[in-house]
Amino acid sequence: MDALLVCLQLTDSAFPSGFYTLSHGLEGYAQAKAVTPETVPDLLADLLRHGVGPSDATALVLAHRAASTGDWELLAETDQRLHATKLNRELRLAATRTGRQLLDIARESVGGEPLERYAEMVADKRAPGCQAVAAGVAYAAAGVPVEQAVTGDLFAFCSSFVGAALRLRLTDHRRAQVVLRAAAPVIREVVAAALEREPADLGGCVPVADVMSGRHERAEARLFAT
Repeated sequence: MDALLVCLQLTDSAFPSGFYTLSHGLEGYAQAKAVTPETVPDLLADLLRHGVGPSDATALVLAHRAASTGDWELLAETDQRLHATKLNRELRLAATRTGRQLLDIARESVGGEPLERYAEMVADKRAPGCQAVAAGVAYAAAGVPVEQAVTGDLFAFCSSFVGAALRLRLTDHRRAQVVLRAAAPVIREVVAAALEREPADLGGCVPVADVMSGRHERAEARLFAT
């Protein structure tokens, strides 16, 4: 029960990690008129399968396992690998800004040696402090099972993505709930794949999303940080 409560707290939209500032690439697609209300669910599924799943979800699993076993070298390597997969400046900044915010709050609210050791690594610049890695360490410190942890974090991504769609007027509140529920089978698929990957497999392939992000960071006006 306590592990579930921690998972709910860390993935709640009210948790001040900075997720509300991110559109996860959606604003770039909207600016390019490359997404419509009808294609938002397909874009979300593609990003889960080919971007977030192979990169952030996989990193979370690896970080959770490393923190649980005290393998700090693997934890640093996972963080560095994930950071290297963020090809655009705004993606790297978003990952580390939200990650360090999560780490700071989790140290105070969750606590535990894994979070303290990871904070030392980030402070010493041995690890960049990406959000997915910080989340993996926080979940491990709280005793949240890895499958539950990565599932919760992927749902938080979907919820944030749909929230961005609302603010960009690509959906409404009722349709947003339909989109979230329809994403459940994809989340299950992505979780299963992430649990099987090795460190060398970390990294997604979403070239169009990278292009949209690159265009977005040079846009004259932006509602979101990504």
